[in-house]
Amino acid sequence: MSGQDPTVTEIDTSKPHPARMYDWYLGGKDNYPVDEEMGRQMLALEPRVPVMARVNRAFMHRATRWLAQQGVRQFLDIGTGIPTEPNLHQVAQKVAPDARVVYCDNDPIVLAHAAALLRSTPQGATEYLQADVRDPDAIIAGAREILDLGQPVALSMIALLHFITDADGAHELVSRLLSELPSGSYLMMTHATSDFTPENSVTATDRLKNAGITIALRSREEFTRFFDGLELVDPGVEIVHKWHPELGEPVPGQDDGVIPGYGAVARKR
Repeated sequence: MSGQDPTVTEIDTSKPHPARMYDWYLGGKDNYPVDEEMGRQMLALEPRVPVMARVNRAFMHRATRWLAQQGVRQFLDIGTGIPTEPNLHQVAQKVAPDARVVYCDNDPIVLAHAAALLRSTPQGATEYLQADVRDPDAIIAGAREILDLGQPVALSMIALLHFITDADGAHELVSRLLSELPSGSYLMMTHATSDFTPENSVTATDRLKNAGITIALRSREEFTRFFDGLELVDPGVEIVHKWHPELGEPVPGQDDGVIPGYGAVARKR
């Protein structure tokens, strides 16, 4: 999987891409003027967007740490984004050096930096798969090359599903991926919402749509539907930075205000 040539797919710099915008929010350098321009438009509507990006990243760290502490040794991370240390495998393998991780993304710039995702401990393993979440069969086929799908797997979908509408089959995609994972597997997910900023969210959605980025800001109830049939881990669906804050460090710039996004972890029965 990791042997793919990063020059094969051309990077489209004519329109913004969510992974590169996320990189810009985090202060990274793997983005282009078109990404920064759209990022600044979002920042004008919601000044906390960079904090939201860091909060999502911190949730991934805490949830991964918690899962590894529970004995999970396999992780499938879809919508990986541009590597920003510590990456998921570094968090998991710090707890469990034998953890195995498969990363998946469809942005060629992520592929160009995939080597940063492959620095596994000797006891564990990491791999990168260039695939789109809308092609779950390809993801499952690739994941089988390194993960034992007969043993529990943590499916990570951080800040991803709000880019896929119900009409495009968001719930069916999650169900299809979970259907290939055994009992004892987990789903960890964060998702942006318009529950707290309805007017600005409409404007942001329109601007992103005009730039070619579809976004579906779901309510708490709509987000919770992704976990139907699963056992939610306490405290259930929660504001992202309020999910087990004791497992990590506070995000710089974060206060006690509401960050407009939800996070949750749930176990497959």
